[in-house]
Amino acid sequence: MMPFRFRLAELTGAEARARLAARPTLLLPLGSLEDHGPHAPMGDHLLVEAIALRIAERAAARDADTLVVPVLPFGGADFFGPTPGGIALSPATLRAVLADMIARLSAHGLDRLLVVNGHGGNRAVIEEVVRDVRESRGVIVPTVHVWAVLAAAWPRLAGEGATARLGHGADPVWSVALALRPDLCRPEAIPAPAAPATVAGLPVSGFGTAWFGDLEVALPVAIDEIAPSGVAAGAPRLGDAATGERAVTWLAEEVAQLIVHLRSKH
Repeated sequence: MMPFRFRLAELTGAEARARLAARPTLLLPLGSLEDHGPHAPMGDHLLVEAIALRIAERAAARDADTLVVPVLPFGGADFFGPTPGGIALSPATLRAVLADMIARLSAHGLDRLLVVNGHGGNRAVIEEVVRDVRESRGVIVPTVHVWAVLAAAWPRLAGEGATARLGHGADPVWSVALALRPDLCRPEAIPAPAAPATVAGLPVSGFGTAWFGDLEVALPVAIDEIAPSGVAAGAPRLGDAATGERAVTWLAEEVAQLIVHLRSKH
């Protein structure tokens, strides 16, 4: 018996036509290739794709057929330009690629689409594209921003000390990586905590922001200025696979329920 597949790329043309004729939900996973520190894989798009597959499996269990479109591994350019080996797309390129992906799918009547975004630098472009799609085609394309959703839920998912675990190079990405791709993780290489970074003599408060007294100022900065080790805030030593698995399980179930809801409306 043929296995039931959730990756669109693994179907034959005939299988795809049969599945797509019933208007399944299509997940569009977007990730990036960037520095997460010496202990974590650069390709967080691998994690986003794995999460999308979990979502598809949970949705199918609720009788909502869902397929995962091949992941877009290159994210929009933001703070990670200096990363050796990192590949980032200009906003114009990312906008064109995402718009073309949606246009080609919707041209065949495939309008049950959901973006599964795994890179903060994609957010502004996604917002622009999906607004244009709604205005020009009347199609609503929702987006789930994976890491932002998990970061907001981390106190519930990780328990005591959850806030101390959050940061670039740390959770939620690190614990999810430990759960989904332990073969690519190097916990023995976690760097020692670094001193707080400063840019232009101002203490950095986050990606692209710094403090001047009580005034938070936006600054055009890069990852090597904020965190040369790839770890900005957070404590990766606190990460663990069990929390990562709990987070992925929770997220997959929540998004599967969202898919079922959206299908009932369209």
